[in-house]
Amino acid sequence: MTPIEDAEIGSVVVVGTGLIGTSIALALRQRDVRVFLADRDAGAVRLARELGAGEDWTGEQRVDLAVIAVPPQFVAQQLLDLQKRDSARFYTDVASVKALPLAQAAQLGCDLSAYIAGHPLAGRERSGPAAARADLFLGRPWAYCPTDEASPRAVAAVERLISLCGGNAVRVDADEHDRAVAVVSHAPHVTAAAVAARLAEASETALGLSGQGVRDVTRIAASDPALWTGILEGNALPVAEVLEALVADLSAAARSLRALAGDGAAMEQVTDLLSRGVRGTGRIPGKHGGPARTYAVVQVLIGDRPGELARLVQAAGETGVNIEDIRLEHATGLELGAAELYVQPEAAGVLTDGLRERGWQVPG
Repeated sequence: MTPIEDAEIGSVVVVGTGLIGTSIALALRQRDVRVFLADRDAGAVRLARELGAGEDWTGEQRVDLAVIAVPPQFVAQQLLDLQKRDSARFYTDVASVKALPLAQAAQLGCDLSAYIAGHPLAGRERSGPAAARADLFLGRPWAYCPTDEASPRAVAAVERLISLCGGNAVRVDADEHDRAVAVVSHAPHVTAAAVAARLAEASETALGLSGQGVRDVTRIAASDPALWTGILEGNALPVAEVLEALVADLSAAARSLRALAGDGAAMEQVTDLLSRGVRGTGRIPGKHGGPARTYAVVQVLIGDRPGELARLVQAAGETGVNIEDIRLEHATGLELGAAELYVQPEAAGVLTDGLRERGWQVPG
């Protein structure tokens, strides 16, 4: 039997029924995998079960794969407990840092041949099983970090899990993973929190003038602080290095702005920072993980009423134009908003004309 054939997953236990764990369970249930659920919080298990994520795990059923969905600092001990009970053939986790759980697992004497550290890079600003979605991982990167001790069968099992959940498997070294997520996830979260913290002290006038820009920048800052404290603690040094570089840029920009009154050339550093920001944004992978594309934006006014967005999407579909992305912006104090439809540049005119013909207000 080849490693791939031996990696077929018929049963899984998910330990930790939060957003990620429950979403994995829901995705597996759609693929007819038998899923058992476990959590220290009986209420979370009950809610996940009611959502159709699986059935209660008594600890006696042995499964093909155990998915450990607990904070990073608890992964190794949970792995050891499961392996002592021979709960599964293979084991993985979903914590957003990888070097720490692996080092702790080695110190505890866990069987690293059966354990593959993993991290699906997907999530929401909401937490808990109620926020879970079966499609959360579709097309999303899912890092996995086999050690030299890892068996080919264990690697194949985790690759199969990622495939079943619709993720995009990315094999990476644990230390490299942690440095990477410090740049693309952990430091951005701290930065968003710092911006949002300014709003806690902002005047009512400032809040009344807030628009989509500040919502975009601060959206992720609404996530659970306790969860993120554990994540940042587990990846402290790489995150600190990114934040120190960020502070250097911001400090230089602040000095330039203070000097602006007496020296117009001082804006050069600010302009350089803004330009590097544009270049950095352009490097973020686009749809389906390919190169970022530049789309045209067709803005449509919609009423803040049930069913309006669905009607708009249907009308757009009738024009034959593929919508690449949709963003909504609400008008403060009005029962009105704007939907921004992102399309291929050559399709913008067709969509604009088609929507106007169907009675929609398309400015411009």
